[in-house]
Amino acid sequence: MMRLDRLLRPRHIAVLGAGWALNVIEQCRKMGFAGQVWPVHPTKADVGGLRAYASLADLPEPPDATFVGVNRFATLEVVAELAAMGAGGAICFASGWTEAGEAGLQDRLVAAAGDMPILGPNCYGVINYLDGALLWPDQHGGVRVDTGVALVSQSSNIVINMGMQARGLPVAYVACLGNAAVVGLAELTGALLDDPRVTAVGLYIEGIDDAPAFAALAEKARAFGKGMVAIKSGKTELSRTAAASHTASLAGGGAASSAFLRQIGVAEVNTPSELIETLKIFHVHGPQIGRRLCSLSCSGGEAGLVADLAAPFGIDFPPVPQATHDRLLAVLGELPTISNPLDYHTFIWGDGPKTTEVFSAMLEAYDAGIYIIDAPRADRCDPSGYDPAFAAIIAAQQATGKIAFPVASMAENFGEARVAAMMREGVCALLGLETALAAIRAAQTEPGLPGWRPVAAEPARETVMLSEAEGKALLAAAGLAVPRSAVATTIAGLDVAGLAAPYALKGLGFAHKTEAGAVRLDLASLDGQAEMPGASGYLVEEMVTGAVAEVLLGLRRDPVYGVTLTLGMGGVTAEVLADTVTLVLPVAEAQVLEAARGLRLWPLLDGYRGRPKADMAAVAAMAVRLGDLMLADASLEEIEINPVMVRETGAVAVDALVRRA
Repeated sequence: MMRLDRLLRPRHIAVLGAGWALNVIEQCRKMGFAGQVWPVHPTKADVGGLRAYASLADLPEPPDATFVGVNRFATLEVVAELAAMGAGGAICFASGWTEAGEAGLQDRLVAAAGDMPILGPNCYGVINYLDGALLWPDQHGGVRVDTGVALVSQSSNIVINMGMQARGLPVAYVACLGNAAVVGLAELTGALLDDPRVTAVGLYIEGIDDAPAFAALAEKARAFGKGMVAIKSGKTELSRTAAASHTASLAGGGAASSAFLRQIGVAEVNTPSELIETLKIFHVHGPQIGRRLCSLSCSGGEAGLVADLAAPFGIDFPPVPQATHDRLLAVLGELPTISNPLDYHTFIWGDGPKTTEVFSAMLEAYDAGIYIIDAPRADRCDPSGYDPAFAAIIAAQQATGKIAFPVASMAENFGEARVAAMMREGVCALLGLETALAAIRAAQTEPGLPGWRPVAAEPARETVMLSEAEGKALLAAAGLAVPRSAVATTIAGLDVAGLAAPYALKGLGFAHKTEAGAVRLDLASLDGQAEMPGASGYLVEEMVTGAVAEVLLGLRRDPVYGVTLTLGMGGVTAEVLADTVTLVLPVAEAQVLEAARGLRLWPLLDGYRGRPKADMAAVAAMAVRLGDLMLADASLEEIEINPVMVRETGAVAVDALVRRA
């Protein structure tokens, strides 16, 4: 693995390129970079008030970091010369490589770099706010910090926008990957995590180049006690070309990437604002806050609003314990209803000791508390009347050791200076109620299993679909329960001796038999059954009886994450219901069962209103056995069973679609 220390934390910086070089010099000067900056220009004696060197060979020593702001063809020559002289690394700013269809040109750049790390090409650069070192050719929104989070992005413009935030987030590094020709996502992020001054990492991800390496990175972050939160783009598009199965559409888009991030313990959010607020939580409190939350406000409207907005995030508010109820009652009296969320009214407003007692009493019974407080705007109003409430929030956290989140329901009703002041007291203020709830939920992400890694991905390949009879034989050999059956090329040739009616008659050679009219059910006999146009053969099976539910199990190769498992409500309406969960292999039965409990229709599987319970443990065992089959046979591309007929005891694979390379 390449060492990135010199590039990220340079003692000296070389800059090449006309206007771009001047911008880098100005940004380093404004940020107070204590090292040397060496402009390189073939004709100018100075650039930006600094002595210019005619060539790289004229520099006092090989530079730790170089901003290469010349065109792509000149970039090739510069990078080769830097690598040969032992430079520490470079930012390759120019565009026009693989993103413009010039893959061969980018390959030449990689060869020129050799063992020297480069960020890019097509990359804006890196900002180190800890040391004031900026290889960055433009304005930015940060300031010098002693500690803070790192922002890593595969889109320069997205991270530029996030860097302009006014939400009080201390930023230690901003780093762009560009085309990531040499240094990849996991490698760059890992190097930033190695800096003890970095408290957390936020990522904007367009694609993960090495899923096992990224899983190892997440485990490393947890070991350091540092949270990771990501926005994964491209979730509205299928991760690969849809096949002829339900699984292909149900597990497309962001299902696989979200499953992967969840399994490795990386929080996932949808917007830059949510990412910034989650990073604030990680910066102040570290990863994984508790799930028992309380909410306090001086308005019934706010109490109702927080309850309504929290529900879609899966956040609920446990009832107030009796001891806490009694303690609050002693201060608030009979008029306010003691509940969670709590509307404490305004009887104690401005009374510091009483407010502190109420805030502390409530917080002590929970893992964390939301304190909704929108301060009046200072330019037209006097916000000083809110000072006792802010002080009480700080005091409550200090007294209880629990986490107190002051939350402005509207982001603009707080102010960056107040956020920073509270952060100095160890209190994390969050801006925008819905955004705050999303951030709190993201910060509750469970850590990944130690040592878990996805299996290696297979390259894209041509596949063939097995007949259902062949697929069922494969499943039966792996120990899965399938119906007793017979196969023949014609209906007349089917031998049902030894099979018990009623029968299911199926035409072979169809991906979706129901749509093709190639399924006939509940047949007392096969007498008089007409041939099915287009069928390549026929399968007759005993009908499965005693089923209490139909579920879908689908496993398929993924070009990034290895193999995914999709579990959901099955049958011919599987895609209409679209009630599925996705996992990345390998998984254990307990994980499959836990994921199944996240289905919207889980109550129907779990004895809702006196219904018989489906044996979902048998389904979980079947899923793991299918996973073992996929992992043992690299030629298997996809296995879908829809439906699995689930009884009160046991489960049977009734329909199977198998594709093999």
